[in-house]
Amino acid sequence: MNTARWWAITGAAGLLVSTAPLAAAAASPRPAGGLSSMEATIRQHEVGAVSESARVNFDLVLRLRDAAGAQALLKAVSTPGSSSYRHYVTTAQWEARFSPTASAVNTARSWLRSQGFQVGTTSKDRITISASGTATQVENAFGTGLAYYSVSGHTVRLTTGTASVPASISGIAVGAMGLDQTFATPAVASAASADAASARAAASASEFPPAPAAFVPAPPCGSYYNQNITTVKPPFGSGYPTKVPYEVCGYKPAQLRSAYNVGSNTGKGTTVAIVDAYGSATIAADATEYYKINDPGDPFASADFTQHFATPFTNETLCGASGWLTEQALDVETVHAMATGAHILYSGAKSCLDTDLFNADQYVIDNHLADVVTNSWGDPAGDVLDESSYRAAFDELLQLAGSTGMTMLYSTGDDGDNFAITGISAASYPADSPYATGVGGTSLQIGSNGQRIGELGWSTGRSFLCTANGENVLPDCTASTLGTWGPVAFDGGSGGYTSYNYPEPYYQVPVVPASLADRVESVSGFPGRVTPDISMDADPSTGFLIGLHEIFPNGKDAYGQPRYGGTSLASPMLAGLVADVDAASAAAHRADVGFINPAIYRLSTERGAIYDVVPGGNQAQLRVDHAFTYITGATGYLYSFREITYEGPITFCDGTGNCATRDQTLSTAKGYDSMTGLGSAGPDFITDLAGA
Repeated sequence: MNTARWWAITGAAGLLVSTAPLAAAAASPRPAGGLSSMEATIRQHEVGAVSESARVNFDLVLRLRDAAGAQALLKAVSTPGSSSYRHYVTTAQWEARFSPTASAVNTARSWLRSQGFQVGTTSKDRITISASGTATQVENAFGTGLAYYSVSGHTVRLTTGTASVPASISGIAVGAMGLDQTFATPAVASAASADAASARAAASASEFPPAPAAFVPAPPCGSYYNQNITTVKPPFGSGYPTKVPYEVCGYKPAQLRSAYNVGSNTGKGTTVAIVDAYGSATIAADATEYYKINDPGDPFASADFTQHFATPFTNETLCGASGWLTEQALDVETVHAMATGAHILYSGAKSCLDTDLFNADQYVIDNHLADVVTNSWGDPAGDVLDESSYRAAFDELLQLAGSTGMTMLYSTGDDGDNFAITGISAASYPADSPYATGVGGTSLQIGSNGQRIGELGWSTGRSFLCTANGENVLPDCTASTLGTWGPVAFDGGSGGYTSYNYPEPYYQVPVVPASLADRVESVSGFPGRVTPDISMDADPSTGFLIGLHEIFPNGKDAYGQPRYGGTSLASPMLAGLVADVDAASAAAHRADVGFINPAIYRLSTERGAIYDVVPGGNQAQLRVDHAFTYITGATGYLYSFREITYEGPITFCDGTGNCATRDQTLSTAKGYDSMTGLGSAGPDFITDLAGA
């Protein structure tokens, strides 16, 4: 983890540490060599060869029989004004028209067997076929080597070149996904020492991962924005206020419903699916307790909550499995906050590997188990670093979902354009698929009466006050600098950027400024897809109070109520709102809203549907945290000054002392902007989208 991010408060979105190679895009060709430096960035630290006999699990990805027809259908059923708008097909009808034929599947399975692979199941949608074989068999079949590399402190397997399929099956197969190990780690994981977390994991005999380390909000935070004001000399120089509010202790459900004008809408009759990795043994009891304490008028009923797990769970150490329990609690309790009458389905992947998360989404989509699906994870810079076959499979799956009336939401990430964590500026995937809705983040200011008194783009800078309990631990904090503010650095913010692989979709053309769509045209050769599409509250210091079992500093496993945020909060929050939209649509005898992008881009011109997030000037907060949040065994408090809508320098370090710095590339503006997209949900979002 680079030092500029060391002290970032827990509470960001679940993010994939993407380690996949650069490969030819499925969406469109890319100029040769234009992004070779990005691939080189990932492969700087080879640590060893893969044993010839090592077992490799993967999925062969098949092509749709009519890709153009599938895209045309999705456009027709999701575009307001179309004669087919909201006239969806069933899953069986879509598969009959577009899925690979039985003959293609048989040919592909025969080829896999001819290469010596063990062939597993074909997915219900016939898009993927699971298989496994030795490393030697994989290298021979797909024309690439395999090696181990050190990425973000983990040793992972990657291909040494671009994998391909032979000409004999290239007409029916895109390629293989899963040859590269890409894995997700939720940034909502608490800031506990790795040794303590590992010890707890090793001691746990439960089917489920152990509880995460506790995050305990510290006083004197406010129950609403601007409740507690203090005077401080800003460390950022002139232009920042000297009277600033303390951070929010954590908004409660009624405050979020009020701020986003949910009104009497409950989402009753709808189902919202949540896709994460792993699962918690206490989630139902925790959510029940949380709503009993914080929102007793809208109790959490276990009867309205079901779970499906892909067990046995695997790769728990690699994935930091406990952190996903925080993610699950945040997602479940946020959806219920915004759609108190909706049924919630939790689909828990067996691990945080890309292919396992894909399979968890595939289970929900193939069986049409939900109206809305929220995913609080994504690959940073996955637009260019993910396997092309992985993106192809996911794009096909998303087209199936949208054409059958499902809404698919993905967090855009919590690291701006991802330069701070990958060293390159590129969008996260799957959020930047043109068939998905990418959800960014804001800093939501809720007043004493539950009203939205302001909403800013989420991108924060942070400076710590050097105190004795942080001496020689906090950045630039020594005996000689006690009582002074440390360096200001990027603390986290709404993810987004322009795609190198996906051309600008038709629904963005009339709305997105050309300066953003054309941002990487010199490399890609075309105006690109831009994310985010829309944003909701995500700033962890204006975040949501949640309830879950945690491991406290005294070692006790008990129920606690921490505050978390990130686009991990924004995506399930929007999912609850869309469930309210679907319920309102049903009451008016209309179908679900489905793939919402074409509709929300049109609604951006309707007053009240979208809240335009514009620059708010120099605003800041003073934050107080228990010192043990960052420093094991420390006592007392740590103080930090948070600049809201930070636009200063961002630094990436590759772990070897090699660092690069450049300014934040995302910002807010009137209309569509690079930080929040269209903006956030306006007071008429539910009624206007239901009747779009």
